[in-house]
Amino acid sequence: MLANKKQIKRAIISVYYKDGLEKLVRLIHSQGVMLYSTGGTFQFIKDLGLPCIKVESLTGYPEILGGRVKTLHPAIFGGLLARTDLDSDVKTMEEHQLPFFDLMICNLYPFEEYLEKKAEEGELIEKIDIGGVTLIRAAAKNFNDVVCISQPSEYKKLYQILEKSNGTTSKEERKSFAATAFETIANYDRLIANYFLNIESTPLRYGENPHQRGWFHGDFDGLFEKLNGKEVSYNNILDIDAACRLIKDFSEPTFAIMKHNNSCGLASRKTVIQAYEAALACDPQSAFGGVLIANRELDIATAEAMNSLFFEIVIAPDYSKAALELLQSKKNRIILKKKQNLSQTTKMRTALNGHLIQEEDKSIETRNDWKLATDKGLNDDTKSDLEFGIIAVKHLKSNGIALVKNQQLIGMGCGQVSRIDALEHAIKKAIEFGFDLNGSIMASDAFFPFADCVEIAHKAGIIAVAQPGGSVKDQDSIDYCNANKIAMVLTGVRHFNH
Repeated sequence: MLANKKQIKRAIISVYYKDGLEKLVRLIHSQGVMLYSTGGTFQFIKDLGLPCIKVESLTGYPEILGGRVKTLHPAIFGGLLARTDLDSDVKTMEEHQLPFFDLMICNLYPFEEYLEKKAEEGELIEKIDIGGVTLIRAAAKNFNDVVCISQPSEYKKLYQILEKSNGTTSKEERKSFAATAFETIANYDRLIANYFLNIESTPLRYGENPHQRGWFHGDFDGLFEKLNGKEVSYNNILDIDAACRLIKDFSEPTFAIMKHNNSCGLASRKTVIQAYEAALACDPQSAFGGVLIANRELDIATAEAMNSLFFEIVIAPDYSKAALELLQSKKNRIILKKKQNLSQTTKMRTALNGHLIQEEDKSIETRNDWKLATDKGLNDDTKSDLEFGIIAVKHLKSNGIALVKNQQLIGMGCGQVSRIDALEHAIKKAIEFGFDLNGSIMASDAFFPFADCVEIAHKAGIIAVAQPGGSVKDQDSIDYCNANKIAMVLTGVRHFNH
């Protein structure tokens, strides 16, 4: 037998979920494994007609405190933590006549289930597992000697291993089970910590697609007061997040319409109804089923204009009484009153077998930050459009291009693998919805490696360009702009958004 192969001789089993356990227990019994167990699991095994030893026979103590204390005893944890290759550990176990455990099967009290069904706090607290977490942690730590099964989904995997190897496991297999065990208790403790920090783990109808489960870990109610509508979905939350990140960068009355985390409509005007009408005009087709957001109170005039459009969500800092009553006429329409702006300093996402964490992109480049790279200068209106366009493109998925005229997004291209494709898409959309591109500006989230984009923009009627610069061929684009009387500013800041 290979040195890292170990035969299972004794197992301690203490589980909440017993579905699928019978087949595994019968197998290890048939392989000569001595079974130890607690409470309901002990009775489950006895009802199968199999021999089993109560842990009380080892500890000398019964379960106490209504089951809160069952396994927390040196006789149990000595058997899980003792190292068989360390003479002092072996000697200690022999002196105290304690058994070594080779297999530990445990799953935890269903804290998450009781959290999801909004159980009373007293009932929920009793579903915080103590002994189970400790058993799992001890067995996983000692994976050199012990197999640690922490999830019901692993019953079948262990069965297949033991059936094939006649009751033995390899070190690699034990370490793999240990990894799952530590992940299990980390997730379990995170749920509990979030509860005590008032950070809810809210189950969603489903994830990004109906076949995926989804949850939201956060304090949604701390950011919004929900005034109407169905429960928000996973995709709703992504759009709400994108909408709030975009709108907080504007100070003038502004309205945005979001689809798939991108703005398909965006405009700033003197009044919110003017901003809404201009935002809708950008792409009324894509606005269907979108998420709408404003940075001013919605009045009845705006609500009347909006009400003929099918949209899923509207977000605003407040609503007039008449506007709210009208918007509430559609029972499934989600109406959110935004209490505060997002204040995160970092963004995190999963990647590979870990996480990527970065600072928030809080940079907004204004006319005081740019470097004019061309001979042609800028008037105040063009500067304002460039400032607007830089914010707009910052919040589009890369590669992103924003076309702006008179503080209105008139064309956008986003999520393209080619910057030329993003620009051509933006021009196509602008023309499709009747905009005159003459006198408009273009903002790009990243530099132009060649002069082709400014050439396409010039032929479409664009008069000014904002880009971060940084290409070894920046001068090619600058030279084209100078030759064709186009203004270009270099912001010095790239805004990739993936």
